[in-house]
Amino acid sequence: MTTTTAVASESVLTIEGLNVGYGGVPAVRDFNASVRAGEILALLGPNGAGKTTTLLATVGALPLMSGAVTVLGAPLDKRVERNARRGLTLVPDNRGVFHKLTVSDNLRLAKRKGGAELSDVFEYFPKLKTLKGRRCGNLSGGEQQMLALAKALLAKPKVLLIDELSLGLSPIAVKDLLPRLRTIADEQQMAVVLVEQHIDLALAIADSAIVLHHGRVALAGSAQDLRGQREKVEAAYFGLAGDEAKRSSTGETRETGAAATVVE
Repeated sequence: MTTTTAVASESVLTIEGLNVGYGGVPAVRDFNASVRAGEILALLGPNGAGKTTTLLATVGALPLMSGAVTVLGAPLDKRVERNARRGLTLVPDNRGVFHKLTVSDNLRLAKRKGGAELSDVFEYFPKLKTLKGRRCGNLSGGEQQMLALAKALLAKPKVLLIDELSLGLSPIAVKDLLPRLRTIADEQQMAVVLVEQHIDLALAIADSAIVLHHGRVALAGSAQDLRGQREKVEAAYFGLAGDEAKRSSTGETRETGAAATVVE
């Protein structure tokens, strides 16, 4: 497997002044972000914050109301497939796998000329090699997510967007997958935007993070800095302030229905 160690100094994905929504009503306002090769940006926030909308706009699946998205130095194309050919890949929250087909068939359909080899993705997800003959619908949630990531890697993306990696997965599966994603970003020098509900686990593997609340950036910074500001992160996440955030972080306020790890 070919790897590189140098991180590019220029951003491979830049989002500037993004305003996007539905029916002329903005769901995300004035969003800015940049990710360099080999970096992971964690996009955090409660349901309805605008995270998925941001990802869909970034791959060209939603027209921008205003603002700009630049990928590998060029403006985003209006056609999703053209952006995909340039190296922009989205793993949706439904994982995009075919449940009636086997693991092997799913991977075969995802294989592209000039893309990665199956042996390469099996290095990151060796369990899939033993499951090649099993129907995807009979896999566990964690195994299905492995397959979704493996399919994405076959395209050798330069920028990988992942929507709700941990959705429906056990905590053990999440703790297994997230460090692998860190390894993939490092070894493949792949820029990653990760939408995630597990704040602590996401910040542990990310380089930077943005917290969205009601479609606006409530907090942004390096993951290292934000790991040391848990109360501030939760205040941004829940739209709380002062004592309310403190009570939430200690479990005294449970009206949101979120646990200490902020999992919805």
